[in-house]
Formats: sequence, structure tokens, C-alpha cells
Amino acid sequence: MLSKIALSAAIAVTFISAPAFADDDGSEGAAVGIVGGAATGAVVGGPVGAVVGGAVGAIAGAAIDPPPRKVVTYVEQRPMPANPVVIEEVVEVGHPLPKTVVLTPVPDDPAYAYAVVNDKRVIVDPNTYTVVQVLN
Repeated sequence: MLSKIALSAAIAVTFISAPAFADDDGSEGAAVGIVGGAATGAVVGGPVGAVVGGAVGAIAGAAIDPPPRKVVTYVEQRPMPANPVVIEEVVEVGHPLPKTVVLTPVPDDPAYAYAVVNDKRVIVDPNTYTVVQVLN
């Protein structure tokens, strides 16, 4: 019975992860998330758990991918604003900033924006306001 579950999980991982491995943009987070999520899901819920775990893992893995080095360098080189934004919310990777925070787009990579919040430079997904990296 266990080998049948393991085989089903392996097949599910192969089919789900194929698109993630197909694009060569340097982001391995989704692929790692798929594999880890599918393995965990297979243990907990069998073949169906593998499929669900793989999908959840892909989302989580893609969400925590750090931005490209050129984006980090760009944000690091920007001058600190005279009046930085102060918020009460936790500023950490994976957590969204309040929509009241004004984001500045990264010119060469529209997938990222940044802000200085609580004296920290943060790189953000401008569509979701989710913090993808905190710079010191």
C-alpha cells in the first residue's frame, strides 16, 4: 500500500513540476515548493495529498524567491528618504505592507517595487504588496 502511495506521489510531482522546471529564469523556489509540498502531502493524505501539497508548495516556494541581484543593488543604491514611513505592522518576508505605503517601482524590473519602512529598505511585489526581501 505504501509503495502505491509513493508511486502516485512521484507521478503527481512529475506532472505538476514539469512546467516549473521548463522555464529557466533562475527561480527554483516554485520547483522546490512543489516537490516538498507533494512529499509532505503524500505522507499526510496519500496521492490526493501529494497533488494538493504540490500545488500549495508551488505557491509558497514561488512567494519566497528572492529578487534578482540587479534589483537588490538598485534598491540599495537609492538614497534614504527624508521622511521614512513608520508602520506598526511587522515588516518581514511574506507579509504584506499596508496599501497606504507608497511603493516606488524598479525601472528595469516591473515585477518589483520598493519602499523604506521602519528605517528598512524593503523589496515588494507591487501587485500584492507582499515583502519579498528586507535589506538592512
